[in-house]
Amino acid sequence: MTDTLLPNGIKGSGGDSSYFKKGCSPFAQTGRSKLQNKRADLNQQIIKQMRMRAGAENLLKASSNNKVKEMVLLELSYVNSNLQLLMGQLEGLNSSVEVYQNTQETTNIPLIALGLKETKEVDFSTFFKDFILEHYSEDGNSYEDEIADLIDLRQACRTPSRNETGMELLAKYFSHLPLMESRFFSPSRQTGIFFTWYDSFTGVPVCQQNLSLEKASILFNMAALYSQIGTRSDRQTVVGLEEAISSFQKAAGTLNHLKETFTYTPSYDMSPAMLSMLIRMMLAQAQECLFEKTALPGIRNQFSSLMKMAQEAAKVSELYDQVHQSMIQTPIKDNVPFFWSTMSQVKTNHYRSMAHYFVASALLDHRLGPSDDEDKQEKTLSQVYDRLPEGRSPQDILKNKDERECIGKAHIRRAILGHEEALRMYGLCHHLNKMDILQEILKASLQRSLEKYEENENEEEFTDYTEAPDIISKTEHKAEMEVPASTKVKVTDFFHRLGPLSVFSAKQRWTAPRTIRLRPEDRDLGFTLKGESPVQVVSLDPLCRAAADSLKEGDYIISVGDTDCKWMGVGEFMRLLKDVDEEGIDIQVVSIMENNPQMPTKSATFSGNLPKTYSMICLAHDVDEKKSRKVSKKLSFISWGLKNKLKSASTLSLPTADNSGALPWNKPFPTFPSSSSYNNDSALY
Repeated sequence: MTDTLLPNGIKGSGGDSSYFKKGCSPFAQTGRSKLQNKRADLNQQIIKQMRMRAGAENLLKASSNNKVKEMVLLELSYVNSNLQLLMGQLEGLNSSVEVYQNTQETTNIPLIALGLKETKEVDFSTFFKDFILEHYSEDGNSYEDEIADLIDLRQACRTPSRNETGMELLAKYFSHLPLMESRFFSPSRQTGIFFTWYDSFTGVPVCQQNLSLEKASILFNMAALYSQIGTRSDRQTVVGLEEAISSFQKAAGTLNHLKETFTYTPSYDMSPAMLSMLIRMMLAQAQECLFEKTALPGIRNQFSSLMKMAQEAAKVSELYDQVHQSMIQTPIKDNVPFFWSTMSQVKTNHYRSMAHYFVASALLDHRLGPSDDEDKQEKTLSQVYDRLPEGRSPQDILKNKDERECIGKAHIRRAILGHEEALRMYGLCHHLNKMDILQEILKASLQRSLEKYEENENEEEFTDYTEAPDIISKTEHKAEMEVPASTKVKVTDFFHRLGPLSVFSAKQRWTAPRTIRLRPEDRDLGFTLKGESPVQVVSLDPLCRAAADSLKEGDYIISVGDTDCKWMGVGEFMRLLKDVDEEGIDIQVVSIMENNPQMPTKSATFSGNLPKTYSMICLAHDVDEKKSRKVSKKLSFISWGLKNKLKSASTLSLPTADNSGALPWNKPFPTFPSSSSYNNDSALY
């Protein structure tokens, strides 16, 4: 169990060294970990207040005493007030983007990172041990180390480190979930294990017994961790910007995978509308980093270069405007932090103003000269505008000095108005007021536009109210969703010893292991084996000793003597029988049982201490007693043996005696399930 653990250097109270998983940093006292701890505390307080509110509302409905109702209403107002305060504090945590930024970054606009979803601890020990004993007929206590490894891995996923190692940790646990689901989560049996996750925006808890919520929440945290890696990248270097771009694109790809795979997640932060908004936000931030990467070496003071940067800036502004439009929709605006919505507005105005500034600089500072390519500039200008003011053409603007100055000043005026609007929006949000670097960037951009306007201002001219046309957004490098390879990681099944998953799973049912004594006579066992692992008995001679000892066709051999052979093929199994003497050897076999038809199970989800039933299937279960089953007669052993000669030679058979005189034998009639199996109604939690 210690092969994946690293010492953290902290001594416990007992003097023993503590350990934690690689990629996990539970003791790191960073701003991000402190923020996450505050989030966990707030979630606990929110669920306490919601339980109190639910109890008070039930009492208000049940009581007919006016005095009691007055007291309950007073208590409800107090609880609702506390809930509003707690929600405000949680919104403040979601607005604390400065802790996710690079510590050395001083000249870039901050980016938004998603916070990790919090969860409660889960103890798999009791249920898994009981299930291994009842379902797999093995000693559950012998799997204590494997269960402890699984619990440690899940616990470590609550505090992943903000790097690729932390991402690998989440991906590893996510890859273990399908294996765990196949081993222990039967569709016909309630597990008694509850997975509780808190909404990252509201703190409302959601509880489910199946693994769908667990898988979706881990995927959400993977996307959140990618966004945190992106925000902490050093955007002053090309390498850092490429890391940020890749991280935000992977975050968008992971969120899109979550949206397409888990359609009916009860937690609102993973609803389709919210995920669509988050995907747009991640792609907008990736596009912003692409713009910064283009501008990092410096913008060439040329007509075509300035026009190109104007369209790149317009693209960033367009994406942030789409993000803002998504945030103000009715289902989303009540849960998204006001800081996020304001930040998207600020960036929309800021980058649109930058686009107008670049166009103004190209028109005012680079007048058409004898050596300039007139056709190229005309083509460039026509691609920037969707439409021009009435009576003007690109050629008129380029050749006519007055027209060029008029349109250039109109662009610089729109740039000034946009920067002023960005600063106004900045002042409306008290969370933004704490970000001095953002204010400095907005003020510097406004001052640059004002200086450009003053350079070209002529007091003798009349005031011109020409409106600058809109700039067409265009980019050479579009941000795209990228599905990270880390969502599919090869892992070794913790419960590998239970046997191949194709046979030994929670969906299959089989008999308790039976002991069969094999006594080979002239190396004749009386049956044929097939399969890779585990080996299966076929072509059983009904007159052989093994058949008399209750061996059946279709049985799987799970052990030979004291050797477990669930993972052995036919060749390895035969090598174990090579030196068997006349006394023989004991083998253990199991028989697959037909799964009883199950009634549709009920599935309920708890959200905010109130049950919400999702996808409840109500189907009639009719049993037609008059309908009979046709039981085909089995071929005689001779005919059956002749038929099997036509099979593939890959099936290894032991030499068998000639039982040509054997009587035909029939397949036993199938046993029907008892009526008690239909009365096992799984209760709602």
